[in-house]
Amino acid sequence: MAPMATWQEIEHEVPELAAHIRAAMGRSKHKTMATLRKDGSPRISGTEVEFTDGEVWLGSMPGSVKARDLLRDPRVAIHSASDERMEHPGDAKIAGRAVEVTDPVLKERFGGPHGQNFHLFRVDVTEAVLTYVDYDTEQLVIESWREGSGHRVVRRK
Repeated sequence: MAPMATWQEIEHEVPELAAHIRAAMGRSKHKTMATLRKDGSPRISGTEVEFTDGEVWLGSMPGSVKARDLLRDPRVAIHSASDERMEHPGDAKIAGRAVEVTDPVLKERFGGPHGQNFHLFRVDVTEAVLTYVDYDTEQLVIESWREGSGHRVVRRK
């Protein structure tokens, strides 16, 4: 299993990239999340993501298919909403493992009234990617951070 990091560790290691990814993720409330079905095939679902207390968080209604996917196989990828405007900060992707959090105090803090039934997941991040167009050089830029290999920038014409 690949090592994982908290969002705070990524912010410390590559602060500029982390800030751009948060901006791209914050551009729209809704994100796209990929999980794995029981047979191993991919499933795409809508989700919301919060960056709080140095962690990446997501929630789900009880018994939802995406929650069942994550409880069975915690591998997850989350993609920001795409935007075709030239001034947008790029598309962001985060991948890692979703860990269910059952602490009632944390769940109340994130989700609502005491006793409300929902799934709360913390994402242990293995990869964070920002893809954008550098209009000055007319290049596609893929900037990434991966646990174990660090920061990398690839430019393509």
